[in-house]
Amino acid sequence: MSMTPNRILLKLSGEALMGDQGSGIDPEILERVATEIMEVQASGVQVALVIGGGNLFRGAALSAAGMDRVRGDQMGMLATVMNALALQDTLERLGGSCKVMTALGIDQLGEAFSAHRARQYLDAGHSVICAAGTGSPFFTTDTAASLRAVELQVDLLLKATKVDGIYTADPKKDPEATRYDQLSFDSAIEQQLGVMDLTAMVMCRDNNMPLRVFDMFAAGALQSIVQGESVGTLVEV
Repeated sequence: MSMTPNRILLKLSGEALMGDQGSGIDPEILERVATEIMEVQASGVQVALVIGGGNLFRGAALSAAGMDRVRGDQMGMLATVMNALALQDTLERLGGSCKVMTALGIDQLGEAFSAHRARQYLDAGHSVICAAGTGSPFFTTDTAASLRAVELQVDLLLKATKVDGIYTADPKKDPEATRYDQLSFDSAIEQQLGVMDLTAMVMCRDNNMPLRVFDMFAAGALQSIVQGESVGTLVEV
């Protein structure tokens, strides 16, 4: 697949927003991400986003300590809303227009997610941040990204990571690891490459949603992708 998409969904991890800090949100990272989003929009590409919340809250540790898993996941969803509001503020401060839509009912912070309304916003030139995951516990923000990508009928799902694609093994642990330029969903699932969780991968595969994994912090990577260049690793049916 070498194409210039008209509409993309960008999945950002919460950890990506904290930069070199141990937790929280790095304003410089926010500004960099927002600037790249606006540059992509200026080239005519519509941008939707899903952001994780791991920089602010991780329910797994508290769940292991005895907290109810459902309540912990709900707290994680709220963390994604906080990240969404931070990015919305930065985009608007830089002159962009951004809508936050949430899978939880938080009327004062963002409107309820509607795929139809979100597509209208994208067509009108707004970026749309889909917050609060799927709104249900036990589902990751990777799965939320896959679901929203299908619902919003995007041409390409982009997962921004701290590495430049998918490798045969963890490149930090295995110096012999090599990067895939392209592979199938079935192959990625079979090899358990850890690209996204299984539910997210199957959602993409079954709905023929191409996924590109790339290094968000490589200068110009996002712009290169929307111009049709082969950056990172492409996963297709």
